[in-house]
Amino acid sequence: MGQPISSSPATAGRIALSLRDVVKTYVMGADEVHALRGVSLDVATNEYVAIMGASGSGKSTLMNVIGCLDVPTSGTYSLEGQPVAGMSEYQLAEIRNQRIGFVFQTFNLIPRSNVFHNVELPLIYAGVPRAQRRPRVEDAIARVGLTNRMRHKPNELSGGQRQRVAIARALVGQPSIILADEPTGNLDSKTGDEIMAVLDELHQAGQTILLVTHETYIARHALRIVRLRDGMIESDDAVPAGSLAGQ
Repeated sequence: MGQPISSSPATAGRIALSLRDVVKTYVMGADEVHALRGVSLDVATNEYVAIMGASGSGKSTLMNVIGCLDVPTSGTYSLEGQPVAGMSEYQLAEIRNQRIGFVFQTFNLIPRSNVFHNVELPLIYAGVPRAQRRPRVEDAIARVGLTNRMRHKPNELSGGQRQRVAIARALVGQPSIILADEPTGNLDSKTGDEIMAVLDELHQAGQTILLVTHETYIARHALRIVRLRDGMIESDDAVPAGSLAGQ
């Protein structure tokens, strides 16, 4: 038997993603690593959820499953009501490109390309015509406050600006969900706060966001914190209103 379903009152609305009894086991030589041990989780559209846990807790594996970078050993995962199990690599790649926006700790920008082209790439891969790409790219860049840096290359930007570019790239495909994996991990506290302000604004505009972090003060930007331990959900709690006050 898996764990009880982890959900919040918001999941009475439209479900963005749903996991049921998800198990992920890796075989390493003669050993088996049980990364996830029966995780059940619902996240509603426009929820803002932080995933926390110590190293080895399973949070990265969980995010990989949610992001369709990996598939469960057993259990089910549905994205907006569509079962992911049994999808081809091509179908999984389509979901990653069109319905999930990724923001990584290390930015993952192309050094020789300017801001515009870095943000445009997902649309090129998706086959969006050039005439339709430009307004979408310009809008995504404007939403993160970098219109005046559109022709700059990554080495001409600060760390915070590079992460803003990564967020714009995640947004340009108009994804159902943004997965942010330690988005402030390579930034100083002040710059990290600025990046979290961008994510907060996106959530307020209706974006569903899942955030992986090991920092409690970063997790409190979310409205719900799910803590993992030994591949299982240890707790799932709403964030008290005003919990960022005074920080």
